[in-house]
Order: sequence, then structure tokens, then C-alpha cells
Amino acid sequence: MTAQPLASGQRAATDSSSPWTSEEGREFLQERLATFSRFIFFVASGVFLAVWATQLAWDPGALDHGLPIRASALFHLVAVTVVFTMWMVTRGGALSPGRLRLIESLGVFLISIALVGRAFTLSITLRPDSLAMLSLFVLLLYRSAVVPSEPARTARISILAVALVPVLTFIVYSRAARPDLPSPWLFTSFSLVFAVLAVTLSTTISGIIYGLRQTVREARKLGPYTLVEKIGAGGMGAVYRAQHALLRRPTAVKILPPERAGEMDLARFEREVQMTALLTSPHTVSIYDYGKTPDGVFYYAMEFLDGIDLNELVHRDGPMPPGRVVHVIHQVSEALAEAHRSGLIHRDVKPANILLSERGGKPDFAKVLDFGLVKSLSSSNAGTTERNVILGTPYYMAPEAVRSPDQIDARSDLYSLGATAYFLLTGKAVFEGTSADILAALLRDRPQPPSQRLGRPIPASLEELLLKTLAKHPDERPESMEAFGKALASCRDVTPWSEAEAAAWWQSRRSLIAAARSDSTDPATVPTISIGRNAPLPQEPGRTKIRNR
Repeated sequence: MTAQPLASGQRAATDSSSPWTSEEGREFLQERLATFSRFIFFVASGVFLAVWATQLAWDPGALDHGLPIRASALFHLVAVTVVFTMWMVTRGGALSPGRLRLIESLGVFLISIALVGRAFTLSITLRPDSLAMLSLFVLLLYRSAVVPSEPARTARISILAVALVPVLTFIVYSRAARPDLPSPWLFTSFSLVFAVLAVTLSTTISGIIYGLRQTVREARKLGPYTLVEKIGAGGMGAVYRAQHALLRRPTAVKILPPERAGEMDLARFEREVQMTALLTSPHTVSIYDYGKTPDGVFYYAMEFLDGIDLNELVHRDGPMPPGRVVHVIHQVSEALAEAHRSGLIHRDVKPANILLSERGGKPDFAKVLDFGLVKSLSSSNAGTTERNVILGTPYYMAPEAVRSPDQIDARSDLYSLGATAYFLLTGKAVFEGTSADILAALLRDRPQPPSQRLGRPIPASLEELLLKTLAKHPDERPESMEAFGKALASCRDVTPWSEAEAAAWWQSRRSLIAAARSDSTDPATVPTISIGRNAPLPQEPGRTKIRNR
């Protein structure tokens, strides 16, 4: 499968032994560290302002003589500065897990030193040991609740944070030499008890939260695959980037949600993987594995493709030159021709289901995706295909799919591929409007020639071939996908799209590809819609399921 526009760029393989080496885990860690820093900053700043305001209320004339700069105030400002710096750094660009851990460890240590210093520069009558432990309790317990951390690491950080308190307590109370005070050992003992309590509580909280997160990670395992991040969704399930327990090759896993695991959906899902696995064209997505988890989740694993689908490419970069359209569509025709020879029709050929990538050092390598609506021409698919139901995407649907959806054949894929080529050339669908408008135009209107739609000439042989492919009746189209591919290759007035041009395009569009990968909107993921007799057609044509009655 593919990262498509929903993917987040090229990332390193995930080490399933650590939750922070994946991009998802790293982003979560950085976001949590920023949240922690922001909260502590506002708390520390609020306390500082509250103390200042209290002092002014107690002594209104302090401003006339200038507020005294005390050591406790300086330590407090240091704490505020450190935590503010942590916040600014972590809310910026992406940081590596190692750097995030260093920032966290160093930041918490410096903040704790500043808080302890602030407390112990106050008068002994204010119980500096108690103030120090109260500050550290807030710091350490909130960190354990918010920042994901292994329990052992939390214990180490907490011990370093509280270690100075018992030592300073003994020193300060010993030097006080006041007969009205109990033995310094008593205060030191209390400090030690509360220090141990702070370490124990923070470590326990980290252990609970870390364990819950590990449980969630385990729940995201399907057989030997660990789901890393969601990269797409469609009518027949969601797709995730995944990591195999032993193999290091990039993998995508498609799962059938439990709520869709009815008998018909399950049979269709199983047929999709079985039929796709029969195809060996390099331009068809490869299937690796298929399985079912003990709790009844069905899935299959396929190759992970890092690239951009044609729908996103045209919307971001504009219409393609004719030579490139011929180059891409010819590859797709090879994949579909093999499917047709195997007795399979795709039924949802469209730009969003064709992905371009760089494969084996070759740019503009096309892959056909999503055989979720595949139909076998050699069997009735009993129990898996509803009768009198229109399946497909209106923009690229063949007229016969509207007139008689049970009678479609390989020439319907041919029409859809022609409509896809039309979109690549012009940047617009053959017919546009609401689903009702499109379905009516499919049965009634002749397509406008691509050159008129584009507003400039295109090679005459290519335009003639596409208009023939978009004929209303299947008999008027090329007789087969192989015949279409040969006709496409024989368009002599089309300037060929060279490998050097393709390489130059990919080199100059790195930012375009990266933007497409990070985009969270994918027209291919519009849910399947079932429309009854009196229900309105959808206003935004995606993949549509319409019941004829």
C-alpha cells in the first residue's frame, strides 16, 4: 500500500523494543515534554508574581526604595528561565529522542536545584526544608503523570532532584544553633522520609502510565506486525504503516474494522487479498501476508510505497504534459491488462488509486492500488456482491456501471483509465458537479475534447484515442486493455517523456512530495455511501454505492 498524501514522509524503520524510536513515539514525547514545561512555567511564574504582590501589599512603600533583590528571588527566576527555555525548545522543530531525553534530564535537574536553592535562602522560620520538598513534589509528580518515562529512569531523575534536600536540611539546622529547635537529625529524618516518598510516588506513577502505554502498543500488534501510524482509510478498511518483528522492509497493513466484519464484508475483504495476490505485474501493489488475530481482526500486509498519488499530484502541480501522461497511463494499462487476463476487473480505477514513486532507481514508477472493489469475471462472486448496486467513483465511472452495474466488464476499467488520463491532461474530470449531475451526464452528454477543456492543442492521436476510450458504449472503445496500451504507445505525435525529465521533476519537487505526504486530506478515503430510493445523492463525489430500485 502507500503513504499517499496521508503519510508523514520517509522515516526510519521502527525499533519495536522502544516506543521512542518511531516517529509517532518521538512526536508524542516531544509534545508531552512541551506540555510539562508550559505548565511548570506558568505555575512558577504565578508563584513568583504572587510573592511579589504579597510583599507589595505588606509593604506598599517598598517601591519607593526599590524592591530588594534577594537570593531566593534570583533562584526562582533561574527556575522560571530554565523551564521557559525548555518550553521554547520543545515547541519548535522536531528533535531526536536522545536530545529530548537530554533536555528533560538536564532541565529537571536544574529546575530542582533552583527550587531547592530558593527555599534554603529563606529564613529558617519559614521551614525551608518543607518548602523545598513541596516544590519538588509538584515538579516530580507532574512530570511522572505527563512525560512518558521508564520507571527506572524516573527513579534516577527523582533521586538526583531530591538528594540535596536532606543534606542542606542538616547543614542549615546545625548552623542555626538555636536551643528552641529540636535536633537537626529530626528535621533531616523528616526530609529523608519525604524524599523517599517523592521518589517512590513518582516512580510508581511512571510505572503505571508507562505500562498502560506499553499495553496500547501490544494491542497494536497484528500477528508479527506492529502498527506504527495510520496512513489512510477507505470503504473497506484502514491502512497503517507497520513494522515486521523480524524483517526490516517497509510494510503497510490493511485491516478490516470489527464493525465491518460482517459475512459479506469479510468475504469481499478476503477476496480482495486473494485476487490481488494472484497478480505479478511490477505495477500492481504486492501482497506479503494475510491473517486473523485471536480477537477476530482480519488484516493483510503489502508493500509500503513512498510517493504521491496522481490526484494529489495534479491538484498540487497542475496538468501533466502529454508525454508524461502516456508514460504513466501505459504502466497502469500493463497492470490492468494482467488483471483482465486473470479474469479480474478493478472497478475503481482513478487518479487517487495510482501512485507515482521512485522504485529501483527509476522515477515516475506507477503502482495500481486498492483492489477493494475487484470483481472476478469467471465467477458470480455469490454472497460478496450485491445485485443492482453501483460501485465506484462517479468522476471515473463508466456509463454501463450506471445503466446495468451487474453487466460491467474489462472495458469499464478501460473507460475509467481514459477518464483518469483526461484528468491528468486537463486537471479536470470529464464531467463535474454533484453526483446526480455526473451520473446524468455519463448517460447523456458527450465528453468535451481535452484540447478544448485545456484551452490549448494536444497531440491529435492522443486526443482521438482518449475520446474513443470514453465512448458511451463499450463496443465503441478499444477491444481490450492490451489494444489500448499498443495504441497509446503508437501515438507518434506525442513527445516522449524521458527518464532524465522524470528525474529532474522529482529532484525539483521534493517539497511538493513532502507536502503531499503530510497532508491529512485524501479524496480517495471518502466512505462508501449507500443511497436508497428517496435519499439525495452526495454533494461531493467520492467512491459511491448506489442501490438501484
